[in-house]
Amino acid sequence: MTPWRAICYSTSRPSHYCYRRYTMPVHDIAKSGYGTGNELYDRARPSYQPLALSHIRKAVKITPPINVVEIGVGTGIFTRAFLAHPEWVSAFTELKAIEPSAGMRDVFSKTVVDDRGRVSISDGTFEQTPVEDGWADLVVIAQAFHWCPDFSRASEELGRILKPGGVLALIWNLEDRDAAKWVAQVRDRIEQYEQGSPQYRLGKWRQAFNTDSYQGFFEPPQEQTFSAPLEATADIVVDRACSKSYMTILPEDEIAKVRQDLVAIVNRGEGKTWINESEGIFEYPYKTDVVISRRKV
Repeated sequence: MTPWRAICYSTSRPSHYCYRRYTMPVHDIAKSGYGTGNELYDRARPSYQPLALSHIRKAVKITPPINVVEIGVGTGIFTRAFLAHPEWVSAFTELKAIEPSAGMRDVFSKTVVDDRGRVSISDGTFEQTPVEDGWADLVVIAQAFHWCPDFSRASEELGRILKPGGVLALIWNLEDRDAAKWVAQVRDRIEQYEQGSPQYRLGKWRQAFNTDSYQGFFEPPQEQTFSAPLEATADIVVDRACSKSYMTILPEDEIAKVRQDLVAIVNRGEGKTWINESEGIFEYPYKTDVVISRRKV
């Protein structure tokens, strides 16, 4: 039986209005892989391209200050990029961060600093957040929406917390396997461990746009891709690969073998472009995909 509980909202409905909000479980691989030891994730994962953050800012067509909700914040990698971005740093009044993993929330609390005290973090999921009706001008989900177990209920919740005309921004970083053979070889080596988990590259998250809830609340999505190589070393490539949720749950001997194979792939470096060969720094081809959905007025 799917667990549920009744929650009352009074922001835009009568104070007696209550309805059932379903508490969806977090995917087992995400729960296990991101439960503890998230310092590697925070250290190894890349930040977000400034152009992508500018793109999101342009999509929010309201005069500041802006209320922001970020769901699935992880260790705060996107949040820190957001706080440092010149177009965002003074444009928002409050950011409510939502994250179901206690281990991720712990790292977030240690690494995300806003001198103005505008950032808070709470437990919650895509389907259930502690945010008032119609509070948010912008909801951001970075590197996380592919884990959503119920796109219909998530779309309902996102529509609930967004103001009419507000923006939902989905954003992902992904290695560009088509740009260099060695990148494809790295991906091939680790993807065999995915265990059927709903990885972004599989595109299952697009099912959200076909749900009645999404179509009832949102206009059709608009997608944009930003391509740019990042700086990397062999250690960065190996650590980033091993920070994947499905990799962190492998036995130590298996991880050691994968690391050895990844080092060999990077050292062969088919299609590698050097930035500074003497220091071991090379280009790591990456893409950042941004999907913008506007809540209907």
